[in-house]
Formats: sequence, structure tokens, C-alpha cells
Amino acid sequence: MAKSVGSFLAESVKDAATTCKGGWKVLVDRGPSQFQFWLIALLIGIAAGFAALFFRKGIDWLQATLYGAEDLSVLHSFANTLPWYMLLIIPTVGGLIVGLILHNFTPDGRVRSVADVIEGAALHEGRVEKRAGIASAFASLITLSSGGSTGREGPVVHMAGVISSWVSDRIKADGITGRDLLGCAVAAAVSASFNAPIAGALFALEVVLRHFAVHAFAPIVIASVAGTVINRLEFGDVTEFHLPTASALAFYQELPAFLILGGLCGLVAVALMWTIFWAEDMANHVQEELRMPRWLRPAISGALLGILAIWFPHIIGVGYETTSAALTGQLMMHEAIVFAVLKVIAVSITMAGRMGGGVFSPSLMVGALTGLAFGMIATAIFPEVSGSTTLYALAGLGAVAAAVLGAPISTTLIVFELTGDWQTGLAVMVSVSISTALGSRLVDRSFFLTQLERRNVHVAAGPQAYLLCMFGAGDVMRKMDDARAAPEERCWEMIREGTYIDASATLESALPLFDATGVPFVPVVVLGGENAQPELRGALFHVDALRAYNRALAETAAEEHS
Repeated sequence: MAKSVGSFLAESVKDAATTCKGGWKVLVDRGPSQFQFWLIALLIGIAAGFAALFFRKGIDWLQATLYGAEDLSVLHSFANTLPWYMLLIIPTVGGLIVGLILHNFTPDGRVRSVADVIEGAALHEGRVEKRAGIASAFASLITLSSGGSTGREGPVVHMAGVISSWVSDRIKADGITGRDLLGCAVAAAVSASFNAPIAGALFALEVVLRHFAVHAFAPIVIASVAGTVINRLEFGDVTEFHLPTASALAFYQELPAFLILGGLCGLVAVALMWTIFWAEDMANHVQEELRMPRWLRPAISGALLGILAIWFPHIIGVGYETTSAALTGQLMMHEAIVFAVLKVIAVSITMAGRMGGGVFSPSLMVGALTGLAFGMIATAIFPEVSGSTTLYALAGLGAVAAAVLGAPISTTLIVFELTGDWQTGLAVMVSVSISTALGSRLVDRSFFLTQLERRNVHVAAGPQAYLLCMFGAGDVMRKMDDARAAPEERCWEMIREGTYIDASATLESALPLFDATGVPFVPVVVLGGENAQPELRGALFHVDALRAYNRALAETAAEEHS
């Protein structure tokens, strides 16, 4: 017995020594490179944090210059004192400048934002467009300063993506490293913009990278903390919104009301998204029918916003003054309802006009107004078991934003960090969960993923859908001089029969062709003119396409679980 115990102890010591030896080898082999990577993540976080800070300060300065307001926290109230023609001219001229910027510096006149960053992470090895991204940042800066009714998170996220893409190109980063650096930049930008380090890190993981791999967590947290430090060095440790008193949940009798509020907020979020997409389709139709130059489109939207702002100046800019009024219960019910409807209209006009900006801040405002109106009704019906109406406003704020972003975890945390109220987590979580579950069923999971789906970029369905777009038939085919090439005569027979695929096509269109025809390969051609004969380049074999697809799926799974 003593011998067996001694043997067990000896084996344990031997195993521990082997483990330590292996750990030391890993530390020696990978330690320096890991440290270098974390250092790069820190530097990217600092750069993205400063970019977000300068963007925010730039909006404040330009907005104060254009509207002449000394205190931007009450900009909407100050705008009531301005002549009506100022409220009309400023957004119109701002839209014209935005249109000229986008016309000259983007290939399609479209502002880049969060959806493009998600696409870059999924399909382009963590890279985004740099020239168009910089132009979009300047365009969004002018939009938010001159009266555009959107938020600043979209521009700062893409701006951060430009920074990380530049670094990834310089260090020749592979796909995994490029995506990790992109996540670092996004986390830092969100944290610096909203003073929300926890939510910033989780936003990058949940929304942009769309996985929670352990290898990405540490560098993203480092960058997020760096962005938060930059924010707090400038603004101090303060929250964006100040609640009047600590909200109290009236025991547990009130929870069913928050379940109902979550369902209502999910429908409001879907209405917001559908309205934006409908307005965009309508604007595209009008532009095509009237043959309108694309640089004029933002100016027309700016003029429409100016007309609306003459009577309702609360639609100007990010809308934090109105959101704060809702969270502190300073609005009446009819004001909350009317302001929410008008904000949805204003956001749709801004986005349809391709003026730039994000949807997160508008969704916060719409959610707070929806929650406040619902809370007034609920507390009036059941006053004996009801808490404060501002608690409903806070829950609604998170519920609409979570459904729009498709990010219940990071949105819940960002609500807490924006308000500093951690005592109402139960109510917020209940509303957020219901709204997200409902909203994700009525759109393609979120506003951003629905945007991509409308561009035929199938990120919402997961890697099994979008990975097919990453492989071109010309890259996977066997050339005609390959030892295992397809018979040339058979290839020409199939071409004459109409069974072939263009070299520029992807596996997304190739695999359905295999399923439809049952052939083991299809010729790959380059199409000439109208009467020109196709040029045979090679043949795409079904087995090669499946092998490339399976390899990509395996690499994606390895990345997400590493």
C-alpha cells in the first residue's frame, strides 16, 4: 500500500515537472510574440480612443459654432430661440457638403458604418475600406454637427476599423490577427465614446467579431481599458445620463409589466428598422426616377430635416437632451409619444439621405420615450404595485437599443454604464431579453445584419453561408495544364450545353449548380463580348469546392473555440 502511494506521488511529481517544462517552453517560444501583440493592441486602443475623443470634441465644437449654443446639453431648447431660417439652412448646407464629400471620395456615395466593419471581420480578414472610411468619418462629423438625426457610434466604429486595417496591412497580419486587432480598435472606440469599458469590450465580441474566443478577450479588454482612460482623462469618471434617484422595483409584482414592455419595445425597434429601410428604398427609387445626382441626395434630406426642426428642434443631432428628459420623467405622455414618432421619421430621413451616423443613440432616445409613455400608463393603472416611471424609461432605453443592435449582453451593460444605475438590472434584463427575442425574428437578427442581407452579404446566417462568398471559382479550379485537369473535349461539350461558370463567380453560385446538374465538374470560362466565344480557363471539381469549404469551416471553428 505504501509502495502504491509512493508510486502515485512520484508520478504526480513527474507529471507536474513535465507540465512546468512544457509551460516554460510555451512562455519562451510564444511569450515575446504574445507580448508584442498585446502591445500592438494597446497602441491601437490608444489611437482609436483618441480618434473617438477627437470626433466627439469635433462635433461639439462645430455644433456650437453653427448653432451658437454655449451649453450643448440644452441645444434643443436653445434651438427654439433661433430664427426659423437658420434651422432650415444649417442642415441643408451640411447635407450638400456631405454629398460632395461622399461623391468625390467614395465609389458609391454611401457612408460606411458598423455593418461594413462586421463585413470586414467576416469576409475581408479584419480589413475595411480606408479612403471611403475616412471620407465617411468627415461626412458623419458634418452631419451630426449640422442637424443630422443619428448617432456617433457608427462613424467611430468604422474609423477605428480604418486604424486597425492600416496596422494589419503594415504588419501583414493574417485573418485571425486582423480580426482580433479590429475588435481591439472597435472596443476602444466604443469605450472612449461612451465611457463604457465593459460594454465596449463585449460590443466588439458580440456584434463585430460575433464570437467570444478566449484568445481575443485579453487584447480586446486591454484596448477597451485604454479607450476608457482617454475618455476619463478628458471628461472625468461621469456617466452620460444622470437619473434623479435610485429607481426601485416594487417587489416582484411589477415584473409582468416589464415583460409586456419588452414585447412592445421589440415591435418599436422593428418599426424603426423597417421605416429606415423603406425610406432608403423610396429614396433610391426617387433618385433613379428623377435621375438625381447622388451628391444632391444628402442636401435634400438635410432640407427635410430642417423643415422638421423648425417645429420640433429635439430631432437635431444625437438627442441626449430629450433622452435625459425622458429618463428623469420631465416629459408628458403625449410629448413622449410624439417625440418618439418624430425621431423615427428624422432618423429615417437622415439614413435614407445617406448623410451618415449610427442608429444606437437614436434607438436609446426612442426606447426611453417608449418606456416613459408605457410607464405612465402602467403606473396609472396599477399605482399600488408600481415603481417610478423613470424605471420604465430606463428599461425601454435598453430594450429598443438591444433589439436594433442585436446585442442583448453589451446593450444591457452599456445601459448600466451610461446611467450608473446598477440596482435595476432585473427589470432591464427582462425587457431586453424579450425585445431581442422578438425583434430578431422579424428582421435578420439585427439592423446591421439586415443591412448586409439587403446587399446580398449573408453574414446573418453564419459562417456556413458567408464563407462560400470568399472563394472564387477561378481560385479553386484546376487549370487545363494540371495533371488532374478535366478532359478538354468534355468541357467544350458542357459549354455548348450551357453548363459552365464564370471565373469571377464564387462557390455560392457554383455549389447549387453541382446540386442541380449532378456533374463532377463544371468548366470555368471567361466570357467575351456578345458574339465572342468563351475562353476556357479550367474546371471546378465538386470535390475541390467541398474541400475548400470544409477547410474554411474548420478554420473558423478553430478560431472561435481557441
